[in-house]
Amino acid sequence: MTPVARTRAAIELLDEIIAAARGGGSAADTLIARYFKERRYAGSHDRREIRALVFRAIRRAGEPPVSGRAALLGVASEQPELLETMDGSPNGAAPPVPGEPVAEAGIAPAWLLGHFDPAIPEEEWPALLERATLDLRVNRLEGTREDALAELPAAVPTRFSPIGLRLPEGFRVEHEDSWRRGLVEIQDEGSQLICLGCEAAPEMLVVDLCAGAGGKTLALAAEMADRGRIVASDADRGRLGRMTPRLQRAKIGIVETRLVNPNKEAAMLADLAGQADLVLVDAPCSGTGTWRRNPETRWRITPERLARLVALQAHLLDVAAGLLRPGGRLVYAVCSLLTDEGRGQAEGLTARSALVPEPMPMPAGRAAGPGMLLSPARDGTDGFFVARWQRPC
Repeated sequence: MTPVARTRAAIELLDEIIAAARGGGSAADTLIARYFKERRYAGSHDRREIRALVFRAIRRAGEPPVSGRAALLGVASEQPELLETMDGSPNGAAPPVPGEPVAEAGIAPAWLLGHFDPAIPEEEWPALLERATLDLRVNRLEGTREDALAELPAAVPTRFSPIGLRLPEGFRVEHEDSWRRGLVEIQDEGSQLICLGCEAAPEMLVVDLCAGAGGKTLALAAEMADRGRIVASDADRGRLGRMTPRLQRAKIGIVETRLVNPNKEAAMLADLAGQADLVLVDAPCSGTGTWRRNPETRWRITPERLARLVALQAHLLDVAAGLLRPGGRLVYAVCSLLTDEGRGQAEGLTARSALVPEPMPMPAGRAAGPGMLLSPARDGTDGFFVARWQRPC
């Protein structure tokens, strides 16, 4: 493909991604993969160049652009050479027209910036849109970090997690024997620290209330030496189903998955009420802490959607509190840096329950109300809020 054709392809992809963000459609990575599957004539170099151009435009535009063309013209305002590929040729995009829309640069929609936790200074916001790292968690059931380093010479230890490794961008870890046999699992260092801070131990009864595809479930099971019981529940059948092959690869046998219906979690987990040693609530959220991986998700957030998420998070925290035995612990985590989803939720639960806040044992992060915040700029992790409580004996 010529540079002219690549620019046109980037505009087409951006149009699809913007439309999907408005309508709750597929993620950018999914749309890009589908686009190239239908256009097999695009070589690997072309795909890399187009993808890079698309994500450059996505990361640059804080507000949802009116079109893919406007998004790319925003990039061209900073990289004028890109205008040379918009020449109006049969396979190219039309030349710019004076006065047409050009996406402005920004971190996020203006209304959303006021919701960021005040513990995160404004100068740290740009790091939310940098490229994410590729982190691995060593499965202690299968070996040590030293074992994994011996098999993955390109890896280096992470800064905080004693079971974390970091690999160069683009490394295909799924092709490695250490991944295929379950010695390592892809997991951001921040997620690892949250799981370690849960202090799960053998013979516990643990409930992972929003388990999804099981990333944190697997980490908890390894810390429990695969002894005890973990009930991994979720309302999304598809995500929960993706956990099974991961459990098999990691050779974990103590996890039972349980599909629950939204707003009926308490009834469908009633057999566990008042019994759990540990409940982890890794709640659905805005995902503001994962913009490094999915920058277009900031175009999906609306005040109405944020309000629905905040209500759901409070509901799940109340469900989780009812599962704890006396002395049991509740850990709440969201990949968000918004006050409403972080310290606001923690303060709300503390005020309306008998649970006692506890310090989160974590070597990274900074205080935010009753909890802690991890951030890309300060900690080199995805952005998270995490808090912990204990039910009085």
